Amino acid sequence: MKQTLLKKSWPLWLALLALAGCTTTPSVTPGGPSTGIPAGADSASPAALPSWNDQAVGDSLQGLRQSCRTLQKKPAWSGVCREAGALADNDADAARRFFENRFTAWKLRDGGRDSGLITGYYEPLLNGSLNRSERTPWPVYGAPRDMLSVDVPMSQRNRGTLRAKQAGPGRLVLAAGGNIEINPADFPADPRGIRLKGRLSGSRLLPYFTRGQINQGSIAGSAPVIAWVEDPVELFFLQVQGSGRIQLDDGSFLHVGFADQNGYPYQSIGKWLVDKGEMTLGQASMQGIKDWLAKNPQRRDELLAVNQSYIFFKPLPGDNGGPIGALGVPLTGGYSIAVDPRYIPLGAPVYLSTTWPHSSEPLVRLVHAQDTGSAIKGALRADLFWGYGTEAGMYAGRMKQQGSLWLLLPKGVSPGASL
Repeated sequence: MKQTLLKKSWPLWLALLALAGCTTTPSVTPGGPSTGIPAGADSASPAALPSWNDQAVGDSLQGLRQSCRTLQKKPAWSGVCREAGALADNDADAARRFFENRFTAWKLRDGGRDSGLITGYYEPLLNGSLNRSERTPWPVYGAPRDMLSVDVPMSQRNRGTLRAKQAGPGRLVLAAGGNIEINPADFPADPRGIRLKGRLSGSRLLPYFTRGQINQGSIAGSAPVIAWVEDPVELFFLQVQGSGRIQLDDGSFLHVGFADQNGYPYQSIGKWLVDKGEMTLGQASMQGIKDWLAKNPQRRDELLAVNQSYIFFKPLPGDNGGPIGALGVPLTGGYSIAVDPRYIPLGAPVYLSTTWPHSSEPLVRLVHAQDTGSAIKGALRADLFWGYGTEAGMYAGRMKQQGSLWLLLPKGVSPGASL
């Protein structure tokens, strides 16, 4: 999920306008209201879904095979996954029959609504180098060596100064006789969790550096640089997404993903621009923000520093697969979605019926629930992964459509069952 795209997917539109982050949620009671499917609801064959026969269902097969890398160990999915693996890649009719014969479709609802918000996210593609130069002066930092983390339960946040001790590289634990002082009031409030990130000043733990401080060079020498890139704005959006690719001087690609974060909650620069009257809410897309920055280059540092959160990266193996989603498998451009796993089990196929960004042209396809995000809440909320690069970013940055969702489960499996 981003905050890997994997441990966090960072949905683009809501990452710009709201708080973004990963979430893990428990399974729900079969047939209960939390499934998004009313108790006693009728099921249907996938063949009965709207525009089913017009879809290139075979294009979705690879996404299911990725899900099966995790699902195949589960009894409800083992037979389905074996059959999916045996299908010929170019036999579209066989793929269609497979989904019709092996799955049941369930219409997702949220109270009286049967459609909800569909947004998009993507992997940025940046130009860069392994060496600093006049062309590539902006560092992509790995996790700093001087950053420490400590878990402070909410129940202890208002108890004044606490004490901690070193428990391992980069990690502290609370201990009554510890030699490190922590005052939770010094740290930014973050409703997402209990972990504080800081740095030592003598015997006291202080909040770690903000984005503005890091951009001014505060961690030079204390954090590894895994690459250098051309554009600080593109680097910012790489951090929003949580993973991406950097094309190096020799034409090869460096795939990078989330390694750590500086402990500050995400602040939306799009919302800040709207609140300041610099643009309307409808203009606050990724492209709208980039256009504003192109017209106001002298205010770039001011704007980016609004979001004090800073993401540190690590190299990922290979350069051809997609980022790793919350399911633990690579995402497939155009065929993976981030969902709320309280309603849609990770790995399940989902039939999506929406429209292309800024268009009334139908976008209908069989996708796969392989990621999560803290902005993705409810049974009728999905974030479509568009892939990587400029075109993917264009679609993702503009996508804010209404859509309907059908959950596909192996025949005999009830919605909400523990899979």
